Amino acid sequence: ATHSCPTLSVLPCAICCLIAEDNSKMQTRLHAQTPRALRSHVSSLSHVPNVRASLTVGSAKVRNSEAASSPAAASPAPAVSPDGNGTHATVTKHKASKSVAPVQPQSLTIATSQPPSASHHVPNLGVHIANRLVEVGCTTVFGVPGDFNLLLLDQLIKHPQLNAVWCCNELNAGYAADGYARKRGIGCLVVTFTVGGLSALNAVAGAYSEDLPLIVISGTPNSNDYSSNRILHHTIGLPDFNQQLRAMKEFTCCQVTITHIEDAARLIDTAISAAIKYRKPAYIEVSCNLPAVVHPSFTRLPVPYNLPVPHNNKASMDAAVDAVVKALASAVKPVLLAGPQLRKGGARTAFMKLVEASKFPMAILPDAKGLIDETHPQFMGLYWGCASWPCVCEVVESSDCVITVGVVWTDYTTCGYSLLLSMDKIIQVAGERVVIKSGTTFGCVDAEYFMNALAEKVQPNSMAMDNFKRMYVPPGVPPRQLPGEGIITTVLYKHIQDMLTPDMAVIAETGDAWFHTQTLRLPKGTEYQIQMRYGSIGWSVGCVLGYSAAAKGTVRHIDGAQRPKDGWEAVASRRLAAAKAEYGASTVDMDAGMGQGLMASCLDGDSCATPKRVLAFIGDGSFQMSAQEVSTMLRYGLNPIIILVNNRGYTIEVEIHDGPYNEVNNWNYTGFVEALNNGQGKLWTAKVNTEEELEAALATAQKRTQDLCFIEVTTHREDCSKALLEWGSRVAAANGRPHMNH
Repeated sequence: ATHSCPTLSVLPCAICCLIAEDNSKMQTRLHAQTPRALRSHVSSLSHVPNVRASLTVGSAKVRNSEAASSPAAASPAPAVSPDGNGTHATVTKHKASKSVAPVQPQSLTIATSQPPSASHHVPNLGVHIANRLVEVGCTTVFGVPGDFNLLLLDQLIKHPQLNAVWCCNELNAGYAADGYARKRGIGCLVVTFTVGGLSALNAVAGAYSEDLPLIVISGTPNSNDYSSNRILHHTIGLPDFNQQLRAMKEFTCCQVTITHIEDAARLIDTAISAAIKYRKPAYIEVSCNLPAVVHPSFTRLPVPYNLPVPHNNKASMDAAVDAVVKALASAVKPVLLAGPQLRKGGARTAFMKLVEASKFPMAILPDAKGLIDETHPQFMGLYWGCASWPCVCEVVESSDCVITVGVVWTDYTTCGYSLLLSMDKIIQVAGERVVIKSGTTFGCVDAEYFMNALAEKVQPNSMAMDNFKRMYVPPGVPPRQLPGEGIITTVLYKHIQDMLTPDMAVIAETGDAWFHTQTLRLPKGTEYQIQMRYGSIGWSVGCVLGYSAAAKGTVRHIDGAQRPKDGWEAVASRRLAAAKAEYGASTVDMDAGMGQGLMASCLDGDSCATPKRVLAFIGDGSFQMSAQEVSTMLRYGLNPIIILVNNRGYTIEVEIHDGPYNEVNNWNYTGFVEALNNGQGKLWTAKVNTEEELEAALATAQKRTQDLCFIEVTTHREDCSKALLEWGSRVAAANGRPHMNH
C-alpha cells in the first residue's frame, strides 16, 4: 500500500511502517525510540498490511533509496569536530514540499541494540555534551562508572580536549568538581543512576551553597523503561525513576531529563546556561541508550554561549548611586567590607576600582580571603568579630558607615551572631540590590555595574585608614622551640607564612585550619579556598584533587601516558572563529557574553590558566572522611603538598561541644598513603614531631616539585588557635539558646 504523509512535512513518507507479525511490540519500541512527531502517524498506519520503510530507530537518518536518488535529497551539512577544526560529515536532509509523492514499500529495519557509535568527527549526544563542556572551559570531568553511564563515558572520552578523572566514590568526585570549579569557573560531575547521584548529593549541596557552577550529569534507565511499569535495579523497588531527579531539585538551579534525542541539544544548553547565569549546579539526566545516537542538531556548529549581561536596571542603579553618595557625604570614617560573592564575574575588579577612588580602608570576611590583594596599602585585614586581625574589628565596628559588598551573613561568619555591627550603619550591596542603612532599597542593581558607577562619583576619605595606621601593631612571631620539643601549631604556621609564594594555592579544611590559615598574609597571586558556608568535613581532600587537576597543564592517564592539553581558551577561540565564519562576526561575540561570565570568574585576570601548586591543611578527622582520593591524585600525577595535622580528634567540634564522639582512631597516616601508592606513583612522605623536622620536611617538599608530598604533623590534642577557642564558645552559645515561643 502507498499513501501520503500529511503529518510530517519535513520528513519523507518512508517513515510510515508496519510489522504485521508483531504490531504491539513494534509500537512499544517506536514509542520510546522515535521522535515524538512520528508516533501518532506510525500508530495510525498499523492497520495497513505490508507497509514497510527503511528506518534506523533513534537516529536522525532516514534511509530511503527512492528519496536518496530524488532531486530533493539534501547535500551534506557541516559537522564540527570537538577541536573546532570544521571536519564535515554527511547528514541527509529532506526539503519540505506541498505534496509528498507515493513511496514504494521498502524493507523495515528496527534497531534492537544501540546504533553504531559515531566518531568524534560526527558528534553524537555524548560527544555533543563534551563539545559544550569544553566550550565553556570545563576540560576535565570527574566521575565514577556505573552501568547506566558507561556508554556516555565512552563518548565523552573521545573528545581530544576533555580529560576524564575516575574517582574512588561519587561524594569525592563531587568535591573534586567543586575544587575544579573554584579554579576554572565551572566543573562537571558524571555519576550513575540513584546509587551514584544520591551519594554525590552532599557535594552538590555544598557547591550550591558556595555559588559554584557545576554540571551534574547522571546516566539513567533506558528510555523504553520509563513507561514500562517495571522495577529496575538501583531503585527503591518502585517503578518510579524520578527519586534522584526530585532530590536534585533541592540543590540545583535547573534540572533536565533527556529521554528523547530530539530534545537533547535544547535541554543541554538550557542546563549549562542556567549554571553559568545563576552560578549554581545544574542537573542533566541522560537515558543510557542515547549517548551514541547522532542527531542533526549535533552536526552543525553550535553558536557559542553568549549570555546577556547581568540584570541591571540603570535607572534604579543611578538612583542608588546618588543615594549612597549622599549618605557618604555625611560619613566621617567610612569602611569597605568584602564578602564571598566578589568571586562572581568582574565584581572583584570593580571593587578594587572603588577602593582606589574612595581611599576607604578595606577588610574581608573569612570566606572572601583570597579574593582581594592582601598587599594593597588600603588592606587592613580580616574582619571576623573576636577572630579578627589586630585593630580591624575596632575600626570596622566604630565606623559610622560600612559598605558591605557581596557579604553573606551566617552564624559562622558572625561568630555566633556576636558582632557589634549595627545594620543601621551598613550600606549593603549584594543579591542585585542596594540597601541603605536598613532603609531605602533599590532593586535590580548589579553589584559590578554599581561599584563602577559609584567609583566615578565617590569623594575620597582616608580618615578610617589613617586611624588604623596609627593604632596598628603587627602580631608577634612565636619564638623558636627547644630542640626535641613537640611542635605547636603557631610555630607550624609561622613556617608556612615564610614558605608562601605567588605560585601556590592554599586550601583549608573545615576545622582549626580555618583559623590558622586566616592569619596568613597571602603574597600577591597566592590563591586561597575555604568552604565556610557549607562546612562539610572531608571536603578538602576531593577539592585538592579537583583544584590540582585544574591548575595542571597535563593529566597522566591510567597507562602512564601524558596527553598535552591545549589551553581551554585556545579551544574556545578556535570554536569561536569557526562560529563567526559560520554565523557572522556580528552574531557571535564571546567577549561580550562569556567574558563577563565564566572567563572573568577566576580570581585574577589569567589565573584560570595560571599553574599553581596546592598547599592543603587537613585535620586527621576530616582526612578519614575522604582519604582514599589521595589514590586518585597519585594515579593522575598530581603534586600537591598535603599537611595533615594529627591531634587525634575533631578539634573544631571539641571547642563547640566536647564529648567522646569527637575522638578518632589514630591511623598510621603516612603508612596509609604509601599503601595507596603501592610504588606506582610519585610520592614522598614525612612524619614531623619537632620544629627541626618541620623545617627539613618543608624544604624537601618545596624541592620535590613533581611529587605528591604528604607531611604528617603530630600535635597535642588540646593545641588549637586562640581564635578557635573564642569563636567556638560563641557558636556554642548561639546553638544553645533556649527555645522561645513565637
